[in-house]
Amino acid sequence: MPLTSDHPLLDGRTGTSPLVRAYRGDRPETTPVWFMRQAGRSLPEYRELRVGNEMLDACLTPSLASEITLQPVRRHHVDAAIFFSDIVIPAKLAGVEVAIVPGKGPVFANPIRTAADVAALRPLDPEALAPIREAVAMTVAELGSTPLIGFAGAPFTLASYLVEGGPSKDQLRARTLMYTEPQVWATLLNWCADIAGEFLVAQVEAGASAVQLFDSWVGSLSEQQYVRRVAPHSKRALSHLRGYDVPKVHFGVGSGELLRAMHGIGADVMGVDWRIPLDTASERLGGDVPLQGNLDPALLGAPAHVLEAHVQDVLDRGLSAPSHVVNLGHGVPPETDPDVLTRIVELVHG
Repeated sequence: MPLTSDHPLLDGRTGTSPLVRAYRGDRPETTPVWFMRQAGRSLPEYRELRVGNEMLDACLTPSLASEITLQPVRRHHVDAAIFFSDIVIPAKLAGVEVAIVPGKGPVFANPIRTAADVAALRPLDPEALAPIREAVAMTVAELGSTPLIGFAGAPFTLASYLVEGGPSKDQLRARTLMYTEPQVWATLLNWCADIAGEFLVAQVEAGASAVQLFDSWVGSLSEQQYVRRVAPHSKRALSHLRGYDVPKVHFGVGSGELLRAMHGIGADVMGVDWRIPLDTASERLGGDVPLQGNLDPALLGAPAHVLEAHVQDVLDRGLSAPSHVVNLGHGVPPETDPDVLTRIVELVHG
C-alpha cells in the first residue's frame, strides 16, 4: 500500500526537508544533523519525566513516548526526531517476556536456544502495534516540517538478545547457534525480520518520513557469515516496506568491513561508525551512496577546539559522498552535557 496523501512526505511537510533530501542523495544547502540516542538519558527533562515510569512502559504509553521523542528537537534544533522506543518492543508485543534492567539493558526471562523455543514464538498481531501508531501520529502532529525517523533492530541483533538472554560482548551463544543449528537459526531470524518489518510499517503508516534499521552487534560477524547467515533476513525485514517510498538507512557498529554487503539488503543510506573515515566508507561503497555519521562519541567530552576540529573533519570527508547527514558513530553517552550536542548542531548548520 502506498503512502496516503496526508502523509508528511507527500503533503508538503517533510518531502523537501534537508534530511529527506540528503537521504535521497540530493545535497541540501545546510548539512542536516541528528544524533542516535538523542532522546533519553543525557537530557534532564527526560530523567524528570521517567521518574516512576519503567522504560518499556514509557515506550508503550503514547503520550510519554511522543514527549520524549520531541524533547531533543526542542532543545537541540536537530533536523530530525527519532522515535523513542526500544528494539525489543516488537518482541514484547509478540508475547516474549522481557524487562529492562537498570545498568544492564534488556533481559529475557526465557532465552531462545532450541528448535522448540523458536517454534513457540508467536506472530506479532498488528493490533498490538496500536500504541506505536498512536505515539507516532501524536509526534508527527507536533513536529511540523521536521521529519520523524522510525526504527527497528535488525534480525541479527534482535536474535542475539533473544539467544543470549540479554546484552553480550561477543554474541558467542548466538553465533554458536548460527553454525550448529542453521535451520533453527534461519527460522528465528525470519521471525525477528517479520516483527521488525511490521514495527517499521506501523511507524511509516502513522507518519514516519524515513526509517533506520539498527544492527548494533553485527560487528561480531565476518563478511562471509553476514552474507550467508544474516543478510537475507535483514533484506526480509526491509522488504515489508516494499511499495512505501520512504528512505531506508542501515547502520551497524563495527561494520566497516561489511558496508557493501549491508547496503545490498535494500538500504538507501549507510550509517558509518567512528572506526573508518567517511571518505574511506564512500570509496568502499563506490562513491554513490548517501552517508550518515560519523562523529566519535568519545569526543563529546573533549575540549571545544578538539571537538570543533573533529566536526569539521567529518564534514570535509562527508563531501566525498553524494550527500551526508551528520550523526554520531553510535549513540549519545548518558553522561554527555546536552549543551555540547546543541553546539554541534550550531557548528554543522553554521
